[in-house]
This record gives sequence, C-alpha cells and structure tokens, in this order.
Amino acid sequence: MELRDIEIFLALAEELHFGRTAARLHVTQARISQAIGQQERRLGGALFDRSNRRQIRLTPLGRQLRDDLTPVYAGLRDSLERARLAARGITAVLRIGLMPFNIAELHPYWKRFRELHPQWQLQIRPGSLTDPFAGLRTGDVDVLVAWLPVEEPDLIVGPALLVDRRILGVAADHELAERSSVPLDAFADHPQASAHLNLDYWEDQYLPFYTPSGHAIERSEFVADAGELINLVATGEIVHPFPGHVTRYWSLPHITWIPIPAMPTLTYALIWRADAETDAIRALAGTVRKIGPTRLDER
Repeated sequence: MELRDIEIFLALAEELHFGRTAARLHVTQARISQAIGQQERRLGGALFDRSNRRQIRLTPLGRQLRDDLTPVYAGLRDSLERARLAARGITAVLRIGLMPFNIAELHPYWKRFRELHPQWQLQIRPGSLTDPFAGLRTGDVDVLVAWLPVEEPDLIVGPALLVDRRILGVAADHELAERSSVPLDAFADHPQASAHLNLDYWEDQYLPFYTPSGHAIERSEFVADAGELINLVATGEIVHPFPGHVTRYWSLPHITWIPIPAMPTLTYALIWRADAETDAIRALAGTVRKIGPTRLDER
C-alpha cells in the first residue's frame, strides 16, 4: 500500500465522508473512491459500509486496519519529518505554546535562541485558553509561556519574559467608556467572562473572584477562545480585563481600553514539565535569563 493510499484511507476513516475527505486532501472524490477500491480488492474485503448514502461506516475489517495503521503512519510521518529537518542541519524541534500574543517584545528571545542554537527549530503556537497546561502534559508542546503563579507539582517555573500592565476592555458605548481609569470595586457591577479553567488560584490572578471590598465579580459567560471573548466585549455583553499588549492587536473602533491602576501586573514565564526537561529547554531558559524580562508595565 502506497503512503498516499494510507493517508487517504485514514482520512476517510476519520471523516466518514468522501466529499470532506477529498476537500481535506485537495484531491477529487474519484481519486478517493479509486484508492479505497484498490485497497479493498487487494485485501479481499470491504473497508467501508456504503449502504447509507449520507454517512458511510467502517466495517470490522476497516476498524482493524485503521487501528493497525494509525501508529505506523504517525511514526513514518515523524521519521520523514526528522529526516527533512536533519537535511537542513536541524536535530530537533522545540514547541512553544503562548498564552500572550506572539508580540514584538518576545521576538528578541526567539531570535537570540535561533542564533545561538541553529540545530533546534522553534515552533510557536497559541496556547489553550480552557486547559492551559494540557499541552505540556500530553507532550503536544514542550514549553508554555503563561502568567504566574503556576503552582503545579509536575511543572517547573522558569525565568520570566514579560511583565505587563492591566487594562479593561469595554464596548465604545458602554457606561465606563468615558472613564480615564477603573477601580477594581467597579468590576462587581458588570458581568465578566470565564474560561472555566478549574484552576482557581491561576484564574484569580488574571481576574479576581472578589473585589477589594469583598463583592463577588460575576462570571456570566463561558468562552473557549480569545475571538469569542473579544466579540462579547464588543457587543457590550461583558467587560473584561486584558494584558496591555492586546491594544496593539485588537485596536478596534468599537472597543475602548481603560487602565486599571489597582490591578496587579501579569508576569509571564517559561513553564515546562519536570520529567520532560531537555537540553533545548534548558538552552531556551538560559537565553531568557541572559536577556531578562521585558517590562511593558513601565512604558
């Protein structure tokens, strides 16, 4: 079975739809049907039950082949990727998840690391808003840049990269929009959002559960990503605090940003799994320590 035919089979086993599979692989539906038909003739049995025109299903033979091929294909794909990188002199990839945006102030860290360690490639991706440490624990990312404190026994807190001030995002026609600053006690009068982090101490650092005078700060909306959060702010359904650097990326005419002088700054640091520390992670931490944290709160 050719590598491309394996890819087609596994994609169809996941999508269970010829049209979606063709679109995903950028081929025609006829090419999908041809590849599956050839595999079935070669194996001597049907891989998919096509009796339902709207939704195909895997046969027992198809399920067995999917389960057997999935780890083989993943390993082969990873081997080919490592060979491709090795041909370029790259021996490993260091995957970084970011809770802040990949703002310009972070680029000197990435640039210096690449200069000092060209044998390691950096991959930088947004972190998960709803389950921030899951990527570290599953091995999908090697290092996470997240705000402190992080008090997880299996995770190591490394050097800080960024210290940022706090601002409140409100709709341009909101009653708070004309204010030059907002006290924390005012938060109790307006609904906020939550990502249901299940890490109260960590969420409390970003948005306290109570005002200084003891009033509860209501979380009225659940959000799964930053786009959903900013949309709720823009429509006036919530107000919400952010790190100051978002003003460069969400400079929208229908949103007003207001300083929150009494709110503690956010410090972002490198976080990694204690049992998965590598030379590349130690090298990145060393690079960050040499440069030192960037203070956006003083600008």
